[in-house]
Amino acid sequence: MSGSIVILISGSGSNMQAIIDTVDAGEISGHISAVISNRPDAFGLERAQAAGIHTEVLDHTEFKSREIFDLNLIRKIDDFEPDLVILAGFMRILTPDFVRRYSGRMINIHPSLLPKYQGLHTHKRAIEAGDKEHGASVHFVTEELDGGPVFIQASVPVKESDTPEALAKRVLTQEHKIFPIAVKWFMEGRVQLENGIPHMDGVSLEGRVPRLHAEPSEE
Repeated sequence: MSGSIVILISGSGSNMQAIIDTVDAGEISGHISAVISNRPDAFGLERAQAAGIHTEVLDHTEFKSREIFDLNLIRKIDDFEPDLVILAGFMRILTPDFVRRYSGRMINIHPSLLPKYQGLHTHKRAIEAGDKEHGASVHFVTEELDGGPVFIQASVPVKESDTPEALAKRVLTQEHKIFPIAVKWFMEGRVQLENGIPHMDGVSLEGRVPRLHAEPSEE
């Protein structure tokens, strides 16, 4: 069980579950040491516990400032000496000190084809813009919100009949595919951040991010 992973969540944890399933299948070189939530009622905690994973709750509402919360979160995370910190639906804006501490070893998934549509309501924005393609991106976390270097994406076509909810559902299916792949690549040492640029097997991914496309049955 080489390599320690800590996952941070705030909600249902469906992306986390996709990673758990891939670890349990022996396809990821490492183990999930802990799942930490800032919300005590997050369903993802139940998912993690059902998988036999240690869970922690650090309720952000009990802290006077974002800085104090992040400092306490760092202490919890560091107890597990993680090689990788994963934001899997962790709905917190992180302080610069927190981000810098895990620079190059913290990743996030975002429901858009970054750099398009950083922030919220990505599916609605893609539909309103008349985009023909939408998707999800996994990126290293930097101080810029959803602005870190991307190293894998997945896309789905946008249908004329799409609602934000219908589009979100199809994108989520792709998220469940690429997030475990991203974790696998990182834990195998295949993907690394060098001078702010993601590299795959030693080759820069700048301008050439791998992208998965939805199968016809998923479109």
